[in-house]
Amino acid sequence: MRAMVYRGPYKVRVEEKDVPRIEHPNDAIVRVTTAAICGSDLHLYHGLMPDTRVGSTFGHEFVGVVHEVGPSVRNLAVGDRVMVPFNIYCGTCFFCARGLYSNCHNVNPNATAVGGIYGYSHTTGGYDGAQAEYVRVPFADVGPTIVPDWMDEEDAVLCTDALATGYFGAQLADITESDVVVVFGAGPVGLFAARSAWLMGAGRVIVVDHLDDRLEMARTFAYAETVNFTRHKDIVVELKRVTGWLGADRVIDAVGAEADGNLLQHVTGAKLKLQGGSPIALNWAIDSVRKGGTVSVMGAYGPIFSAVKFGDALNKGLTLRMNQAPVKRQWPRLFEHMRSGYLKPNDIVTHRIPLEHIAEGYHMFSAKLDGCIKPLVVPGAD
Repeated sequence: MRAMVYRGPYKVRVEEKDVPRIEHPNDAIVRVTTAAICGSDLHLYHGLMPDTRVGSTFGHEFVGVVHEVGPSVRNLAVGDRVMVPFNIYCGTCFFCARGLYSNCHNVNPNATAVGGIYGYSHTTGGYDGAQAEYVRVPFADVGPTIVPDWMDEEDAVLCTDALATGYFGAQLADITESDVVVVFGAGPVGLFAARSAWLMGAGRVIVVDHLDDRLEMARTFAYAETVNFTRHKDIVVELKRVTGWLGADRVIDAVGAEADGNLLQHVTGAKLKLQGGSPIALNWAIDSVRKGGTVSVMGAYGPIFSAVKFGDALNKGLTLRMNQAPVKRQWPRLFEHMRSGYLKPNDIVTHRIPLEHIAEGYHMFSAKLDGCIKPLVVPGAD
């Protein structure tokens, strides 16, 4: 099969790889029909995530058709069109039984925190991802769901991570009626978090970024006020000013470890494998929320030794909530919103890239060229 292959920081290409095989009776092999490049993939692309190994295939957002099933699979059949959460989880361990699918205890021997994730380095289990023609799906009776007949394929692929993660970020923020909500980051997750904040009763939503095309999307898709942080000497002071000098009630960090990174981060992350980026956005969130407020962290972080303002969070009496989204737990409510017409996820899709051109796609997305906000990947496209 043809698959995206990582060859080192900023180096990806399409190569021939073996079609994955059934390794466990409850595996399925899925032929990928639509995948995506996620903003968190850029942390891998830039070499900022530890243990990202040469030869790996990225991609954790995908929809496809079941190509083969193991002998124990009961819920899927060859030919089913399925959407697959980015979480790989067993469904039966202590954490899965409590709905903490992203913290599954049985799918990742390399970490004590996060469970398994498709195509996201060996720190999340070393599973190959779906920026390829085929992908192996473990625990096929647990994660994948048959795509509803009424759901568009592009909407389905966004449900497998970006939409569910943004919705979960708003959920973790404990938004109550009339709250002022600030979202750092106008990438796909930030846009979905901002849009979801309205569904949870927010009275005001403000999105912070530095890219004008993303801020325009925040205004038109998420109906949010916007602030370009490059146009203010101190973004925290500006946010305090526009919130009556109290700060926002809830702040959502949808930036994470700053996918661009700076020189120190590249040396410590890519070379010494010590960290994945910096906590600037997280510290902004801590500083700009009001006393007694809530900070929800959705951005992807690796191990960070840089100083997080934990003392400030303590003294302000903040509630900090965070996790990788347990995707499938969000789907029933999200599906209701979609069927009711409150959400059309693929409104944020800006590019559809053939798998063969994925190196150019990564460069475009990384460098924020051509107004690229959410690129999809289409295996087999011309």
